[in-house]
This record gives sequence, structure tokens and C-alpha cells, in this order.
Amino acid sequence: MGCNRNCGLITGAVIGAVLAVFGGILVPVGDMLIEKTVKKEAVLEEGTTAFKNWVKIDTDVYRQFWIFDVQNPEEVEVHSSKIKVKQRGPYTYRVRYLAKENITYDPETHTVSFLQPNGAIFEPSLSVGTEDDTFTILNLAVAAVPHLYPNSFIQGIFNSLIKKSKSSMFQNRTLKELLWGYTDPFLNLVPYPVTTTVGVFYPYHNTADGVYKVFNGKDDISKVAIIDTYKGKKSFYAVFGAEINLKGIPVYRFVLPSRIFASPLQNPDNHCFCTEKLLSKNCTLYGVLDISKCKEGKPVYISLPHFLHASPEIAEPVEGLSPNEEEHSTYLDVEPVTGFTLQFAKRLQINILVKPARRIE
Repeated sequence: MGCNRNCGLITGAVIGAVLAVFGGILVPVGDMLIEKTVKKEAVLEEGTTAFKNWVKIDTDVYRQFWIFDVQNPEEVEVHSSKIKVKQRGPYTYRVRYLAKENITYDPETHTVSFLQPNGAIFEPSLSVGTEDDTFTILNLAVAAVPHLYPNSFIQGIFNSLIKKSKSSMFQNRTLKELLWGYTDPFLNLVPYPVTTTVGVFYPYHNTADGVYKVFNGKDDISKVAIIDTYKGKKSFYAVFGAEINLKGIPVYRFVLPSRIFASPLQNPDNHCFCTEKLLSKNCTLYGVLDISKCKEGKPVYISLPHFLHASPEIAEPVEGLSPNEEEHSTYLDVEPVTGFTLQFAKRLQINILVKPARRIE
């Protein structure tokens, strides 16, 4: 019996249904194959696309600095007035452009260890000024003396050297000097061997940062490139914050948990970050971490910019701060399938603790 028009339509419908079924099968199979390939190439091991791009980053990574310029240094020194600051920035440098070194693998922990060579190239087009811009800032060497040398006799000797060098609590320095180092006139007079170069990041150039140990993603692709330890110690960690849209790409945003900068009372893990009992009100204040043990005893503290999420008492002596979540929080945007970080902002503020010293004028 011949096939009429209706038969043709039925046959077409059947073929279409069969194709639809195959299509329904092939789409998830194809997705699984693509996902498997992507995950394989995202692992940090020799021969993968991720490893090649990870060893030496192709994209530009920038570090931006905002400096608090002190507006009333004489009032603070003479009358102990509330310090007034004006934020200036950004001053931008390109960093992380050098290939990682000393790369070693640990197959048991699925981690990779490495050193990151340091280098910084100033980017004028992304900055509000030049490296020669001048700021009124705290004198780092003078401020550190009472902490490094609590003995009153030693302080008296250093006080005479401070006066002889015509140094004081505040000084004028260029951006380049402040960040990368300058010869301090007071330390230059110390009659025994000391490092006379001072800078927030000194030494930096021709040095390496690390050792870093990161997960390679072999056993869990969601952990790829996440730092396990830094210089043998556990690093800060982030927690899931929200799923957001980044230029059309769905990503997971991870943020620092509040416990990171919590007081030891709130987070016992932070007990070693509180060594100054009096000013911290017996370690009950929150929002800053004492890292002096990592800085050879110098009174260095870190916080979020403008003391975001810190105890109100900490910011009270400073006028000119404007903390807000959008500009001062730290976050990491991760593409969930590959585990690649598409955008991140690590925002920290470096602080120096200054307290009275009887023999330092």
C-alpha cells in the first residue's frame, strides 16, 4: 500500500521524535564531556592550560595604594590633638608579572608550592599623581623605638639621636620613599649596626614572596589555586557570600568572614594577634590584628581600610575616615565550573601603633 501525505506526516513526526530523544541524550552527554575536559585542563599540573597561565599570568594584575596624608602634624605633636587625615590615591603598580619559581608538587596533599618573585612597575595612567608626590606621614623609625627598646636608659640615648638628626614624630616623604625605602637620618646615627633603610614594603624589589602552598585541584576542582599555607602558616580563608553576575558570567563571590578580624574573646584563634593588653582593653577590641611577630617586633597592625567593621574606639582618635563595604571589603569572584578566579580585591590597611614614651620627646 502506498504512503499518502498523512503517512508522510506521521513518519516525519516519528523521525522528529526520535531525533528529539537522541538530542535529549546527546546534550547532557556533551555537557558532561565538556565539563570533564574543562576540569582536566583546570588542574595545576604540567601540561594543562591552567598550569601554563598560572606559572606566568597573562592578564595584568594591579596593586593600588591610597595614602593618609596627615593634615595637622604640629597640633598632634604639641597638643595631642585628634589626628586629621586626607586620603590620596590611587597610586597604581603592575605586579605579579614575573613567573613563579621553585615549583614543587606534593601528590599526597594535592598541593603545589612556589615562590612569587616581587616586582612593581608604576602605572601613571592609572594613578592620580607621580611617585614623587609628597605626603606628611608618621616617622616609622621614631614611632617604633618605644616598642623595640622599652628600657628607659636606651630610650634616652635614642632620644638624643632623634634630636641630633632633627627627626620628629612626623615627616615628609615621597610615595616612592614611603613604599620602597629611604635612608633614615636618625637610624644613620645609631652607633652600632642596624638597618638604616626604612619603607613600608622594604625590601621588595629583587626579593621573592612565599613559600606559598596552594591546592592543585586534582582531587577537588573547587579548591584549585586556593592557598593552603603561606610561609608554613595557615592563610586567611573566605566563605561563600553570594552568587552574582559578572559581565554576563555567573560567579560565586567569596568574602572574608567576620571572625578573621574578631577579638580573641569572639575568636580564640586570634589570641596570638593581641599582645598589647592595655590599649586593646584586655584584647576585647576587634577589627585589627597585631602582626608585630612577623615584622621583627615593629608595632605593625593590619585592618580593613578605614577600620571597616572595627570597634568604634579604634577609629575615634582619627578624623577623616569614611568606611564603607563597597570600597573597603575584600572579595574573590570564582567561576564555579573551572574554579578560575575572574576578579578579586584584597583590601588591607597597614597601621602603626603609637603610644607615649617617657624618654622620647
